[in-house]
Amino acid sequence: MGRHLIMAGHLIDIDPELAYRHAQVAALRGGRVDVVREAAALTAYATGRYAEALREFRTVRRLGGSNEHLPAMADCERGLGRPERALALAQEPEANNLSREAAVEMQIVVAGARLDMGDAEAAHLVLTRIVPPNEELRARIDEARVEALRVLGRDEEADALEASIPEPVEEPVDEDVVLYDTAELPDPEAEFEDDDEAPGQDEPGSDQPAGDR
Repeated sequence: MGRHLIMAGHLIDIDPELAYRHAQVAALRGGRVDVVREAAALTAYATGRYAEALREFRTVRRLGGSNEHLPAMADCERGLGRPERALALAQEPEANNLSREAAVEMQIVVAGARLDMGDAEAAHLVLTRIVPPNEELRARIDEARVEALRVLGRDEEADALEASIPEPVEEPVDEDVVLYDTAELPDPEAEFEDDDEAPGQDEPGSDQPAGDR
């Protein structure tokens, strides 16, 4: 289990799909452990499996009591086409206690939700009010502003801002860390069919809209 968690963390930015498979195998062997469920949540989120990621993030929150993944949960709601729920999560009291970086992440999600709802002016206003704590988040904010400016028809401003965003620095890949080849991994979905401890089974119905429960 531990080696699969290492691989999930190592691969999430390089090969998210393979990282997801490692996390799923780890979850088969330790589905009640919070760090395992966190890996399952993060890798599902990285691969666009938003319903699954949201379910896992909720489980992590329940098991560990942490709200650090609240911005990712809100972004999952956006990915599921529910921007109003993303805004509701951003207004929860727990959102007031996020770290500075997480609070900025949440505001980026809020701006995206506003954009999803057709209010580009509000989205751009949210983004211009954010004070970034580091250059990485500044670039993220500027990228989101470019999108909002284009929706507003302010293409010249968008072009100028986009040109000022530095290219991301790619981290070198440590090939020595690779422990498994893809072919060596079992198919987690096939194993889940006969496994009572499959991730997410302790929250039946959590993928359903709130009004359906």
